[in-house]
Parts: sequence; structure tokens; C-alpha cells
Amino acid sequence: MKAIQIAAPAGLDALRFVDLPDPGPPGPGEILVRLRASSLNYHDYLVAIGGIPTADGRIPMSDGAGEVLAVGEGVKDFAVGDLAVSTFFPLWQDGDAPDDGFTGVPGDGADGYAREMVVAPATAFTRAPRGWDAAEAATITCAGVTAWRGLVGDGALKGGETVLVQGTGGVSIYGLQIAKAFGCTVIATSSSDEKLERLKALGADSLINYKSEPEWGKAVRKLTDGRGVDHILEIGGAGTLPQSIVAARNGGHIALIGVLAGVAGPVPTVAIMGKQLKVIGLTVGSRRHQLDMIRAIDVAGYRPVLDKRFPLEHLADAFRHQASNRHFGKIVVDI
Repeated sequence: MKAIQIAAPAGLDALRFVDLPDPGPPGPGEILVRLRASSLNYHDYLVAIGGIPTADGRIPMSDGAGEVLAVGEGVKDFAVGDLAVSTFFPLWQDGDAPDDGFTGVPGDGADGYAREMVVAPATAFTRAPRGWDAAEAATITCAGVTAWRGLVGDGALKGGETVLVQGTGGVSIYGLQIAKAFGCTVIATSSSDEKLERLKALGADSLINYKSEPEWGKAVRKLTDGRGVDHILEIGGAGTLPQSIVAARNGGHIALIGVLAGVAGPVPTVAIMGKQLKVIGLTVGSRRHQLDMIRAIDVAGYRPVLDKRFPLEHLADAFRHQASNRHFGKIVVDI
């Protein structure tokens, strides 16, 4: 089978397109999946450039979707021909997050899905949403589940609430779609007026260009008649958290997800305490979160927003496109 491996010490020029042995037949409790698509996340980019060190020869990419070619003894959740999509934490089925960190995460502590075939435990996959193709399904694993857990799993999102999403990456767009499916009001931020108009077309109710409105937290409060928003998907991290704290209502919820604007910095703890905010850090979610999200998608019917698509052998070019920050939605790799 064809695959991509990362040669130590990593870097986009160290992505090698190689031939590897096909995996053997699935054993008890396992499935054989012919992977058809993956999608890019910031985590994958960090692995590729060496920001997250991995073993020499690691196969990258945490997201994977494709058809089931064979099922092992005892597998009941899948049949041959089903479209399956991977989970980010294969060992985290439900409940509290385990203490093993990223040791089993595909494309990080274990080989990922930049390859044509894989044998894995059936519990490392779920079925895909009804009617979706592999490229669409491959966007759920990291970005979709992160948005779902941030708003629904941890945030207990309710209809009629107000949600703030930051930027136009996969998590934020999924967050917008989830919030609108719940009947919520959405405020969206971006540095691009063109991208803001695309967010409006997806259902965003109010738009803020954070370059022209550097104190966008105050702008959010004006849009909410001084109250602030109920939920914030905090993608920026240390660089944007202070403004998110301003934007949140008293007792509001901030899902601390990303580090795009910095991994460390001063945190206004007095403001967090004074507003009695719930700031919850999270990294993707469990298989149960993914199953719950897919069940909701089957009812609500929204679909992911796909940006450019690249063949597997051009994965380095896909990462370069991601680094340019010109994308809107999810960048897909066709396998």
C-alpha cells in the first residue's frame, strides 16, 4: 500500500511517499478499512513540522475515513461496505479522559491514516453520518468532535443561547453549524471581511473583524445589549483569552481549545473570578462524543465545509496551504 512517513527530524520536506506492506486480515474485534480520505488539523501540522516530536517513520494524520473491507470475529457494529470514520482517542470510549495523553492518538503516539489501508479495533472507528462521503466524514474526527464537546458535551448548549466562534477553521465552522442546529444566535470573528461574509451565508447572525475592532470583546457586549455571550469557542489561546473574558456573560462558558495566538501569556484571573466564568480546557473528545454528534447530524442534516483537496502524495503541499491561512473550512487529503 501507499503511505506517507515522516523522516526524523521532521519538516515538510521530510514527508516521504512510500510503499509499505498491506496489513493482514482483521483479528477478533478488528476491522480492515480501505481509507479514502483524511483532513488537516493544526495538530497534524505541528507533528509534520516537528513541533510535536514523533518516532522516525511515523505515519501522520489523525483523521481517516473509508469503507470496511473485512470484519473480524465478534464485530457487530460494522459490516463489509460500511463507511467508517476514525476516532481521535481510540482508547477513550466514554466517561472521563484517560491519563495516557497522546500515546494512542493516530499520527502522534501511534501511526495515523496517511495510508491506503489499516487494521484496527472496531472501537477505534464509528460509522459515518448518513449520506456523507469519505471526504466529508474525515472532517469529524478532530474538528467536529472538538466543537461538539466544547458546546454540547461540556457546555450543555441550549436553544436560544448565544455563541461566539473565532475564525474560519474547521472547529469554528462546525461550532457555527452546531449552534444554529440548536437554534442559537452566533457571533463570528475573523480578520477577513470576505471570510466574514461567507460565515454570514452559513448562518452567522453578527460579524466582527477583529483587526478593525481590536477590542472585540466590547463589541460583543454591545451586540448582546451589554450581557455578553453564553458560550465561546476559544481557538486563539493566550493571545485572545482576555478579549473572550470581556465578551462572556457573568457565569458564561469558555471552551479553551486552541493555541493559535500563543501558548502562554498573562491570564486575568481576577476577571474570571469576578464574572464567575467556567473556563474548561479540552482536547477533542471520546468515542461517545463522536457517536452523539453523528446521531445529531443525522437529524439536523448539516454538512461540513470543504476547502481545497490534495492527493495523498501531495500532503506537504496541503500543509503549506494550511500554513498560508487562506483556507476556509477543512482541507482534505484524498487517498
